[in-house]
Amino acid sequence: MKPLKVEQIVKQYGDKRAVNGISFEVGAGEIYGLLGANGAGKTTTMRMVLGLIFPDQGNIWYEGKAHSRDQLKNLGYLPEERGLYPKITVSDQISYLAQLRGMSKKDADASLKRWLDRFEVPEYYNKRVEELSKGNQQKIQFIAAIIHNPKIVILDEAFSGLDPVNVELLKSTVKELRDAGTTILFSTHRMEHVEELCRNITILHRSNEVLKGNIKEIKSKFPKEKVILGTTGEVRDLERIPGVISINRHEYGYELKVDNEAAGRAVLNHALAQTDINRFEIKEPTLNEIFIKTVGGDNNE
Repeated sequence: MKPLKVEQIVKQYGDKRAVNGISFEVGAGEIYGLLGANGAGKTTTMRMVLGLIFPDQGNIWYEGKAHSRDQLKNLGYLPEERGLYPKITVSDQISYLAQLRGMSKKDADASLKRWLDRFEVPEYYNKRVEELSKGNQQKIQFIAAIIHNPKIVILDEAFSGLDPVNVELLKSTVKELRDAGTTILFSTHRMEHVEELCRNITILHRSNEVLKGNIKEIKSKFPKEKVILGTTGEVRDLERIPGVISINRHEYGYELKVDNEAAGRAVLNHALAQTDINRFEIKEPTLNEIFIKTVGGDNNE
């Protein structure tokens, strides 16, 4: 039995259906991607998983059990908007939040110090939140979400406001949680992070599921439309090959857009007749390209 199971949940606000029959399961030690443009239903779905609001239809199961107050200690949440109190010290704030989740003050304090050391910021223990940069506030809010060792963690734009070094630090921490068996529901606009961290995803659009499943299997269903051609010399008349849509010249050679894989093979044969080839690849679509195709580039609700 998977730790988190969402079955056909529906949420209605007046005449607006915010979530329309969404279902997915997340296993132990899995990071599941929940994707969609603004207004697609991601935040409403996460709020229902957290028990902040309840579905009008459908069910959510936590290790086979319905939501209850006892389940709260097993949940951790990192919201997109920072929700820490700016004038309270990091230690007082994290200790309080951890105790709300059932930890003793002593255990909370010890855990906080370990996490501050892990993030190389032990000096923040007695600092007020308002004294920290936005990126470091995000680190503290991340600690608040996971300090009580929850079994299920919901991460909404977890890497927002972080510089590249701290993005990598937090990503490695998320992977450690995954490898330790934590169930993670992950939402972001950064598709490259989803491709790196997630095996399975659901894409939402206008409150509905429009694409769901294993990322590799999803990619296999979309055509390969980009050809990378590395050459030692010039290749003439590429534009005359049937199926070639556009050509961009690069230092390494050429990048072509084609309308089918057969056109890519024709490009290779055509180039081999004129020069030496040091690189040839018919590239699968990126998740970002699939997302745009699936939702039609419509990011407004």
